[in-house]
Amino acid sequence: MTRARVLVVEDDRVARELLEEILRAEGHEVEALASGDDAVARAGVGRPYDLVISDIRMGDGADGMEVLQAFQSKAPQTPVILITAFGDVTGAMAAIQKGAHDYVSKPFDVAELTTTVRRALERSRLLEESRQKKKGDGAERPKALAEIVGKSPPMLDVYKMVARVASTQSTILVIGESGTGKELVARAIHNHSPRASGPFVAVNCTALAEGLLESELFGHQKGAFTGAVASKRGLFEEAQGGTLFLDEIGDVGPKMQAQLLRVLQEGEIRRVGGGEPVKVDVRVVAATNRELEDEVKAGRFREDLYFRINVVTIRLPPLRERPSDIPLLVNHFLAKYAARERRTDAGVASQAMAVLERYAWPGNVRELENVIERALALSKDGVILPSDLPPEVSGVHAPGPAGSTLYDDRPTLAELERRYIELILRETGGNKKRAAEILGIDRRTLYRTLEREGGRQLGDGPADEPD
Repeated sequence: MTRARVLVVEDDRVARELLEEILRAEGHEVEALASGDDAVARAGVGRPYDLVISDIRMGDGADGMEVLQAFQSKAPQTPVILITAFGDVTGAMAAIQKGAHDYVSKPFDVAELTTTVRRALERSRLLEESRQKKKGDGAERPKALAEIVGKSPPMLDVYKMVARVASTQSTILVIGESGTGKELVARAIHNHSPRASGPFVAVNCTALAEGLLESELFGHQKGAFTGAVASKRGLFEEAQGGTLFLDEIGDVGPKMQAQLLRVLQEGEIRRVGGGEPVKVDVRVVAATNRELEDEVKAGRFREDLYFRINVVTIRLPPLRERPSDIPLLVNHFLAKYAARERRTDAGVASQAMAVLERYAWPGNVRELENVIERALALSKDGVILPSDLPPEVSGVHAPGPAGSTLYDDRPTLAELERRYIELILRETGGNKKRAAEILGIDRRTLYRTLEREGGRQLGDGPADEPD
């Protein structure tokens, strides 16, 4: 815990000295006052305090609510914790509504007090980091790339490729696992292209049956089928002069593949039930989570269509291959949902960030975004703690029927070691290099342990990346 400067305001000598003792034991610098008037006079004057702890009810002079008001007015960045006697919940809630960070009740529970202090200081640190970041950011990123977050080498390669191909008319194929942000890349390409003033139209090819997808993409004439009571333009026509994003193109059937090939070759479509071709001026960006070369070899995807859409390929790395981007993404999503909920106190505790960086993220960026939205909703005071994260991320699961844990059956040390290694390998998706880093051992030691336990049966997973 970083050493902090704390002002204690308490007219009861015994309580004041106890607070001093607790805070100094935590390593903080403490100034203690017996008068609310003295505390009000210090607000915003001289060296700032990192935290104020004040009793609500004091004798003569200013009470705790007035101390709170003074610091909010003259030193708004300083959190204030109020102390209330006799479980005065109504007064305490009023204090929270007026801007107090939190309250504690007399008699003090030392663990509760220290936890509350740590939360307040952590929140202040995060808010200050956010302020400094905004000062240092300078010019904002281009709007087109604002939603793509990451500074790792694999993401820098993505940015460079987007910049190179955006101004061309080439068809683009974006390949990446589910949740890696393929549509964001497609939008960035569109927004940086000469077609930026035109429409961007996205369609998920797996969301509709093939017959419905045909009508959705190419439109239909009145009476073409039951329910077609009027003619309808398709998405290719809606995207005229702009970009059409075909997500999960690897999942479309043979008939649709043939129709898409015709559009890309001829630049025209035919509405369902229509006779005359309709010219379209549309740039196509396609995306898939499949390896289309393998699909071609297996006879599930047309080779000629593959060559048409694979003019330029952009590969998006999974999140597990760019762990250095996790803090950036966490802060990005935290700011997004804090703004939506109008919360100015949002942050992530360092312990929670460590958990997030350790997790393998099989659902990639989309899963991370969902976790942050959920954690912020569950967070008591806006600072996300490990306990706010779902069990599959934190690794803390509720006990089974018999309250089982790693050690409830009293295993040997060797068995306990095996179980712990297995847990870490599951969390890292089987990545032994990452697991060894978390375990604090070199990979050779991990490999020897795995061999001793029966080769790859322990934590079966993907091969490691090369050094």
